[in-house]
Amino acid sequence: MTETPEPRGLLDVLGVAAVVLDAEGRIRFWSPEAEHLFGWTAPEALGRFAGQLLVHREHLELVMGLFAEVLAGGESWTGAFPVRHKNGDVRMVEFRNMRLQDTFGDLYALGICADHATVQRVETDLALSDRLVSQSPIGLALMDPHLRYVLVNPALERINGIPAADHLGRTIRETLPFLDVDELEKALRQVLATGVPLIDQYSVGRTPADPDEDHAWSVSFYRLEGAQGRVLGVGVSVVDVTERHRSATEADRARRRLALIAEASTRVGTTLEVDRTAHELAEVVVPALADVAAVDVLDSVLSCRRPGAPDSGPELFRALAVKTAYPTEAMTAADPAGDLAMYGEDRLVTRCVHTARPVLVSAVRPEDLPRIARNAEAAALLERAGVHSYLAVPLIARGEVLGALDLKRARNPLPFDEDDVVLATELAARAAVSIDNARWYQSVRNSAETLQRSLLPRVPPHPPGLEIASRYRPAHASNEVGGDWYDVIPMAGDKTALVVGDVMGSGIDAAATMGRLRTATCAFSDLDLDPARVLRHLDKITSGLEHYIATCLYAVYDPHLGQCRIANAGHLPPVLLRADSGRAELVELPTGAPLGVGGIPFETVAVDFRAGDQLVLYTDGLVETRNDPIDERLAALAALLDDPGRPLEETCDLLLDGLRQDEVSDDVALLIARSRP
Repeated sequence: MTETPEPRGLLDVLGVAAVVLDAEGRIRFWSPEAEHLFGWTAPEALGRFAGQLLVHREHLELVMGLFAEVLAGGESWTGAFPVRHKNGDVRMVEFRNMRLQDTFGDLYALGICADHATVQRVETDLALSDRLVSQSPIGLALMDPHLRYVLVNPALERINGIPAADHLGRTIRETLPFLDVDELEKALRQVLATGVPLIDQYSVGRTPADPDEDHAWSVSFYRLEGAQGRVLGVGVSVVDVTERHRSATEADRARRRLALIAEASTRVGTTLEVDRTAHELAEVVVPALADVAAVDVLDSVLSCRRPGAPDSGPELFRALAVKTAYPTEAMTAADPAGDLAMYGEDRLVTRCVHTARPVLVSAVRPEDLPRIARNAEAAALLERAGVHSYLAVPLIARGEVLGALDLKRARNPLPFDEDDVVLATELAARAAVSIDNARWYQSVRNSAETLQRSLLPRVPPHPPGLEIASRYRPAHASNEVGGDWYDVIPMAGDKTALVVGDVMGSGIDAAATMGRLRTATCAFSDLDLDPARVLRHLDKITSGLEHYIATCLYAVYDPHLGQCRIANAGHLPPVLLRADSGRAELVELPTGAPLGVGGIPFETVAVDFRAGDQLVLYTDGLVETRNDPIDERLAALAALLDDPGRPLEETCDLLLDGLRQDEVSDDVALLIARSRP
């Protein structure tokens, strides 16, 4: 069975038939399509009167009149007429009739006909397609296999800002060179080759319709195919989604701003150190907010000399931190961290701290650079670095202006805007509180440390028969000053008292308590009392000090006896390094109770201390850690004391470097005494 071929064009879709009648109305030509349209085969139709075969009797007179008009006047006739099908049905057929004349002068009538319903459907489809294309709010285009425009609707004209006539026959590259043409052509060729549509492809750019603003479009590509899969080209639909794009962009910026603020909350102010806090702030804003960032603090504020905010005149700034997103000459133009720089009242950073308000220069001009840079050379460096936008926001804490956060953009193409001002101000405010806390804490800490160091022996004396070395190190991890102390006290009869102690707690109160105990210890030493009795007197004094206890190790060396007499009040045992054996061991002492507990007796233990022997006294900050057992740490201390002949100063450094841990949050007092002939 022969299959009906698929329609290949419009005529096939319409099923157009051809019928030729002679002057008498007999059928002389009957096309194959006529057989499909009317049901009669060619042998059945040829030679018969068309009126009798195809026309119902009631319409015969009308048909004969129309036929006569065509043959007589040569006028063509177009219209729909009811025709009888072979099966007896009557159907409407669309006709176009015209007169033909051969070389002999004989006349004929040619009828081109198609099913009326099919013609109406096609006409409706064409009209609907035309309206859909012309009235669609979506930009539509058809492109041939060479990617040239063959159709552009009015919506796409408006989107591109180019008339449809200027599109036709041209490529995207020729029409819209502003866009990313390479990517678009690559996508179009992919659709042509594979037939797989690309839906909702995002494109951002500018067109003649609005050359000064970026727009966003959702673009879809799909291959157009005709009969039997013949590729006709590519269909393109374009939807302007600029508002959605801008909303998404703003939402993304808001998310990034919140993320940056959240990050700053965890990364800025991790310590009570002014310099470290400034570096943390600079590291947070680069490169998320700026290409170059500097944190400058007023020197008078940093030293706690200034009451209130400045309002006029030049200002002396101390640079605390500088950070860049990449190597750039702008780094050289900035004041190095730690340097002092005087800026006049005309400088933007000075205006920022005077007014306590942000200073924004969205588009930096050459004449702006001298008011931004420290000098003409630095201004030239900023210009070569491509700095095009500038922002300074004040560092304000508790109503006082501390300094400014200075931001610049060079490689980042976007200028600073009001949203950036809000974000930078928020970050600066958070950091300013941490800087303010750090500067006051540092001031208090410096005072406590100064007090504590003033209470310690400045230069260890050189008592008879002893070589002395000592160290004091304040705490690092917590930035707290504690109550650790040591002392070397001359006594009658060439004897020497060696003391090390630790007041529990930290800060100025602990340092002051340590000073009292040290003074009392010196006074009791002049009485040449037994070490246990000295500790009993110190215990009574400490009991009278509110909320304070202390540990203490008190030893008296007698060079004539070659002996140390030692008493312990809750302190870690000293280490004795023997000169003859080179062995270091912990001195076994009754532990005793800390000073201030009250009512607990102390005992004195005598230890031989011969020429070359070393006695190492220390506070718990040297050996205690958060994770290691104290026995292991004491063993590590003894293991480091492996050379009785090593200079004592070197031994002090060796112990501090080998045992002092970064995470230790306690002071260290270290005293080493070596017996000499």
